[in-house]
Amino acid sequence: MVGHQECSMEEDIQDSCTPKFWRKTLNAPAPFADETSCQCQAPHEKLTIAQARLGTPVDRPVRVYADGIFDLFHSGHARALMQAKTLFPNSYLLVGVCSDDLTHKFKGFTVMNEAERYEALRHCRYVDEVIRDAPWTLTPEFLEKHKIDFVAHDDIPYSSAGSDDVYKHIKEAGMFVPTQRTEGISTSDIITRIVRDYDVYARRNLQRGYTAKELNVSFINEKKYRFQNQVDKMKEKVKNVEERSKEFVNRVEEKSHDLIQKWEEKSREFIGNFLELFGPDGAWKQMFQERSSRMLQALSPKQSPVSSPTRSRSPSRSPSPTFSWLPIKTSPPSSPKAASASISSLSEGDEDEK
Repeated sequence: MVGHQECSMEEDIQDSCTPKFWRKTLNAPAPFADETSCQCQAPHEKLTIAQARLGTPVDRPVRVYADGIFDLFHSGHARALMQAKTLFPNSYLLVGVCSDDLTHKFKGFTVMNEAERYEALRHCRYVDEVIRDAPWTLTPEFLEKHKIDFVAHDDIPYSSAGSDDVYKHIKEAGMFVPTQRTEGISTSDIITRIVRDYDVYARRNLQRGYTAKELNVSFINEKKYRFQNQVDKMKEKVKNVEERSKEFVNRVEEKSHDLIQKWEEKSREFIGNFLELFGPDGAWKQMFQERSSRMLQALSPKQSPVSSPTRSRSPSRSPSPTFSWLPIKTSPPSSPKAASASISSLSEGDEDEK
């Protein structure tokens, strides 16, 4: 709720104690506790953990408090808040964030200032309300002011401010609910990585336009870092050239392999076609034989039929003389004198022909 008007008991049902107010944080940043129109005035009876886990009371959510520094807000913080939010079926999560002065006094210097840490918590989906300038040690007055039912934190004793465990009195009052830490991630681990690789991050930010003065880097170190950046760029170029040359060689090998494979396929196809045309039983041989037979038929004369009809001869042509090879029959001579006379006449005829 917004404004500074006083709230009645009926209006208090719509304040931060009700689920309706809690649901608003799903589509808006979580509000600050000191900016709400009124403090929670609804009847607030002390609950046990067993009662809270049963979902009672039904008229209000269970108010769970978690506090911390939350510097360099990371997934470990978010997981701890998720556990605190889901401890009970119906819960309202208040998160206290310590100020810079208190943190620097008891724990040390932070990377993010208090305003940045407050805003980081406001935009966490599990947080319903943020309490700025939270106390280092929880007092009964603070718990009563914010109507806190339970305090959620990891179970490891937190020694600070002259105490072996700042949550000892909360545990004795039965208001402490433990959560589990996320291994492998913490603000100290992140800072350790940055310090360990300081040169890398200094060079990185120089490349991104930060000045040596902003990075608190000396003149000599600045020149050293810039030279190392140039060397790294040259190495990157050489690496890129090598990778491109490898890619080119691989492409050439792939193409040559494809060409050889295609050549083998074409050669097999050519050989098959050649054998199909010019082989012993090829189509070319049959075609040649057919054409040869046609040519021979065209060149050779046609034979006349056996019983051809007699052609009528033209009258201009004279009939060819006919010779009779049959012997002429003569009658025998009647006497010897007649035989001698016939012989002599034949001899004379022969001489005349000569």
